[in-house]
Amino acid sequence: MTPTDLLDAGETPEPAAWGFATRAIRTGHRRTAEGEHSEPLFLTSSFVFQNAAEAAARFAGEAPGNVYSRFTNPTVRAFEERLAALEGGECCVATASGMAAILAVCLGLLKSGDRILASHSLFGTTTVLFDKYLSRFGIRTSYVPLSDLEAWASAIDGRTRLLFCETPSNPLAEMVDLRALAEIAHRYGALLVVDNCLCTPALQRPLALGSDLVVHSATKYLDGQGRCLGGAVVGDRQRVGEEVYGVLRTAGPSLSPFNAWVLLKGLETLELRMLAQAQAAQALAEWLRGQPAVLRVHYPGLADHPQYHLVGTQQRTGGALVSFEVAGGRAAAWRVIDSTRLLSITANLGDVKTTITHPATTTHARLTPEQRAAAGISEGLIRIAVGLEALDDIKTDLARGLNALSCPCS
Repeated sequence: MTPTDLLDAGETPEPAAWGFATRAIRTGHRRTAEGEHSEPLFLTSSFVFQNAAEAAARFAGEAPGNVYSRFTNPTVRAFEERLAALEGGECCVATASGMAAILAVCLGLLKSGDRILASHSLFGTTTVLFDKYLSRFGIRTSYVPLSDLEAWASAIDGRTRLLFCETPSNPLAEMVDLRALAEIAHRYGALLVVDNCLCTPALQRPLALGSDLVVHSATKYLDGQGRCLGGAVVGDRQRVGEEVYGVLRTAGPSLSPFNAWVLLKGLETLELRMLAQAQAAQALAEWLRGQPAVLRVHYPGLADHPQYHLVGTQQRTGGALVSFEVAGGRAAAWRVIDSTRLLSITANLGDVKTTITHPATTTHARLTPEQRAAAGISEGLIRIAVGLEALDDIKTDLARGLNALSCPCS
């Protein structure tokens, strides 16, 4: 029995004409006999059956219904249905974290001897998962520059089963043309898996652009307030609803019902938050570009960004992540970070509170110097995940450290 089976069990689908904001608020909630207005929270490890025959039928997948919260829980299912509706996918499987989502995809769809082709511009832990752990089981990963379509086409071969990318990337906000990359993948019989963490379906829908699967760290913008961990895989009924779901049922990297309930609340304001944070990020990027101590600003909404042409077509806005480089390497970057009083010094992102971090020594610290260089992670790079505070207050907080760098007397 899959999540799709449960969805099909006598339920009426939501109107296809519903807009994004309506789906983000209404999809997946089936009121109980109590008549609750907010989604109920089912904090239970197991479920009771009417008789032994019903129990046997549910365990065998012959009858729909809840079995055990490792792989069937109404609150988790509501989150899965809502995110699938927002991404435009047939099915969603929720997991304990974003990394658990990526692992579930790989365990469900790959075998020894298969190959992953990925971009250099990945979250550091994703690279560690591919290189250190999947390689032990005979799954090899090769890397190419994210935006270089010719490099992708040249590196793919008959053993390649997955093309994996983040677009935009963390922390440099690089992008790749997803329609073109999907065409390359499908030409060789491979699947395109896109980490849509930084945009969310509010700003970008990779499945509509030809991608096969989407993965999320729901911990980030889907929650939006830094409250809990979660992950998800969205795609078709066969690959996600059977193969990835089978990994979840067997191995158990499950999303807790409580976290699913928190994430449901986050989805209700997703579009509002993403558009507001992206607007603030655009303004902050333009301001940073005028600061004497800043060497370079990385933000897709700036006209000099290499993939600026994809903003407004593939991606609604430039997103809420801004990174910039200062002269003086790690010491200078740390000085800017340590001078802040408002911004939160943390490696998490997607919060309504603006966060600041030094990628080379946090999110990408587990990479080798060579891997960081290939990914463009310099010692002078600083990443800002723009929240919802007053923009002038964010600027004032950053200016304290930036002014100290640009002052000759400092």
